[in-house]
Amino acid sequence: MKPVHLPIFFIIFLLVACAGQVTPTLYVPPTRESTPDIITQIPSTADLESGIDTLSPGPTPSPICTQGLFFLSDITIPDGTIVNPGEILDKRWLVENSGSCNWDRRFSLRLIAGPDMGAQREIALFPARSGAQAEIRILFTAPPDPGAHRSAWQAQDPQGNLFGDPIFIEVVVPNP
Repeated sequence: MKPVHLPIFFIIFLLVACAGQVTPTLYVPPTRESTPDIITQIPSTADLESGIDTLSPGPTPSPICTQGLFFLSDITIPDGTIVNPGEILDKRWLVENSGSCNWDRRFSLRLIAGPDMGAQREIALFPARSGAQAEIRILFTAPPDPGAHRSAWQAQDPQGNLFGDPIFIEVVVPNP
């Protein structure tokens, strides 16, 4: 053996010699004593029913949030404005999200009465947090027929339920 290997051999010898030994556990065989019989009495159904309190229904849960749209003002084209037949009308309203739900891309504004005046019958509702004000804008085309024309719109939630104040565009096309 070379002298270099002697210290390593000595260290291994010490580690093996100092390691503890495992003490074996004694095996205890099962006894032949009899176990006592356990007798459980099962109560009758009548006994169970008499001890049960009937629960009355609790309050009806309230919706997670409420929907609301409050009309504040016409920003452009006040009611009764005289317009030319076929004129492009840039109608804007100022509204408030008066509910407790935030409006997101799933909310819309829907035509509920009157002519669509060239606008789509369902428009994306401007996203707005609860309590915030929002501007709603729709581009209309004035009808070709003379007379008073009124188009009514209302907010719609993702389930298709209408809510809030309806908003209107009311214009007059004069006789030629």
